[in-house]
Amino acid sequence: MHDVTTSAIKSFENISDARPKMLIQKLVKAIHEYIDDVELTQQEWEMAIDFLTRTGQLCHEQRQEYILLSDVLGVSMLVDEINHSKNHEQTPSTVFGPFFIANMPVRHYADSIIEEKVGDEMPLLVKGKIFNQQGEAIKNAKIEVWQTAENGMYSGQDPDQPVANLRGAFMSQENGEYAFKSILPVSYQIPSDGTVGELLNYSKRHFWRPAHIHFMIIAEGYQPLVTHLFIQNDEYLQGDAVFGVKDRLIVGFEQKQADATSKQQFGLDESFNLIEYDFVLSKGE
Repeated sequence: MHDVTTSAIKSFENISDARPKMLIQKLVKAIHEYIDDVELTQQEWEMAIDFLTRTGQLCHEQRQEYILLSDVLGVSMLVDEINHSKNHEQTPSTVFGPFFIANMPVRHYADSIIEEKVGDEMPLLVKGKIFNQQGEAIKNAKIEVWQTAENGMYSGQDPDQPVANLRGAFMSQENGEYAFKSILPVSYQIPSDGTVGELLNYSKRHFWRPAHIHFMIIAEGYQPLVTHLFIQNDEYLQGDAVFGVKDRLIVGFEQKQADATSKQQFGLDESFNLIEYDFVLSKGE
């Protein structure tokens, strides 16, 4: 080990909290070992600093290039696997993604998250229940959802969409039920106009993600759940650019004819697609 490596590690010896101290010292050690192993040149180091600087400059409230970088490197899913792989009863989690926007409208049961309809897509109804691992319904769980529009872009990413388009928060009912109206999501390419795009182009990797809807579910006394629902038979399920697909999160949909029940309960008086999915949360520690 180089003297500078030993000195750098020891320089963090006075951190009083054991866990942060261990994390920082092991990170310093791993970085130094990597640099030593590959015999990093001055030019390569400067290129790395420039890449990370430009990555940070792209980040703002509606775009997080560092999260996107973590996603395409597989780091996000490795952290997810380490933290959630042992809990098989809970609904699987997956990547958070870079396009969440906080403080979106809290909508009523069965409301639509569509604020600007572009095409003539058949409406989509998504409904189900929120349970705990004992099969008990969870009421007042906050269910935040977000997805891309027909053009494969999220609001906040697309300046032509209202910020709250295809986004919203819902509260589960007394019996744990939730429901909202939307459109079927589409496959889309992650942004190619930033540093992550440079990396994927340089690596000759594709940019595609399979069609999905994001969910973040928070309930008092339970661990937060960040996950997606992926659409069955999407061509990119086996090659997600951010490695986020899990089999238990793949769902099919059915075409339904409107009837008195769909009109009364969900405000649907035309044919619609239906996805039904129940989420299971784990008790908080």
